[in-house]
Amino acid sequence: MNISDSEIQSVKQRFGIIGASPILNNAVRVAMQVAPTDMSVLITGESGSGKESFSKIIHNLSPRKHGQFIAINCGSIPEGTIDSELFGHEKGSFTGAHEARKGYFEVTNGGTIFLDEIGEMPLGTQARLLRVLENGEFIKVGSSKVIKTDVRVVAATNVNLMLKVEEGKFREDLYYRLSTVPIYVPPLRERGRDAELLFRKFAGDFAEKYKVKPISLTEDAKETLLKYRFPGNIRQLKNLVEQMSVLSTDNKEINSERLLQYLPQESSLPALYRNGSTSDSFSERDILYKVLFDMKKDMVDLKKLVLRAFSEGGNATQMIKENPELFEGLDSIPATESQLLDYNTVVPKVHEETTEEEVHDITHETEDDSLSIEKKEKELIVRALQKNNNRRKNAARDLGISERTLYRKIKQYDLEE
Repeated sequence: MNISDSEIQSVKQRFGIIGASPILNNAVRVAMQVAPTDMSVLITGESGSGKESFSKIIHNLSPRKHGQFIAINCGSIPEGTIDSELFGHEKGSFTGAHEARKGYFEVTNGGTIFLDEIGEMPLGTQARLLRVLENGEFIKVGSSKVIKTDVRVVAATNVNLMLKVEEGKFREDLYYRLSTVPIYVPPLRERGRDAELLFRKFAGDFAEKYKVKPISLTEDAKETLLKYRFPGNIRQLKNLVEQMSVLSTDNKEINSERLLQYLPQESSLPALYRNGSTSDSFSERDILYKVLFDMKKDMVDLKKLVLRAFSEGGNATQMIKENPELFEGLDSIPATESQLLDYNTVVPKVHEETTEEEVHDITHETEDDSLSIEKKEKELIVRALQKNNNRRKNAARDLGISERTLYRKIKQYDLEE
């Protein structure tokens, strides 16, 4: 199926896709080519890169365009209810099931289901999904009756599913069944001058929305914009333009210096910061807590390793090989086998010179550190829930974790009301 550049441009205009980079055009072309078929599609790309737009292209250019289209975020549905949401349940099948309910796969019969964040789907639900893909059938929760459905599945992920397969967190057979046709949506930093085109588009939209003169960039500001990596991709750029459109009341022409004032510094800060929470409820102290949690956890693990070496006469060579992440970046890590042997003579010597009291202190300190980390984590979760009036979805976003992870943490720390 040959698709011309004019056809690609027409589809981009129809679905509001702005950009002219070859890698973006190729993604649109593949979506157009696969749309008339019934093949499963796996869309990959970073968060905020616009993956849902490609699922809509596939649905609206397919024979199913008159059927229903439903977009579901697998990461936002708690693990205990996702089977019921997708496949339905019978009355009385679990606590709170006061009446029978149809799931999305029954409601969307003849249409398309877009499963975003497919990597967050529990393994049990993955097995049910595989049955739908292979046989077009499923069973409601609490039922034994097989129901047939004709649904096209388009999935998306912002993580490496093959790594999850290797870790045993994603089914290999499901991965290959979903990725019959893969579509890669590039991040904004890989799209050349598309950031400039998007900036102009958003500036015009927000000027019309807020009844103000549109902002524009000087030449040096354009270069600054194009050099920025935009970890949040299109979503981040859109929020940036909206902020500048509202706050730039004096001069609507933005130079590089002013633009830099609005651009957050790129760093390796945790998702709590990257998710854009600007509320005073989450101060720099909270961000520092998150950074320290990771550092302190490594220190706790390292202390446990040393304790094991003391108590069991552990082999340092094997210890380093088994836990390379804890020694990464340390100048003292031996580079050769002969140097490793030196470590094996040092550890027993330290063990001999360490008293039973000191070993007890290390053990006690390690336990205290773990408890301290848990206490701070619990404190952050409580504050996030309070700030968002117990709305878990918003609290999870502020904390930089999925809603399912927050659900598990609430149970772990017994924070249910």
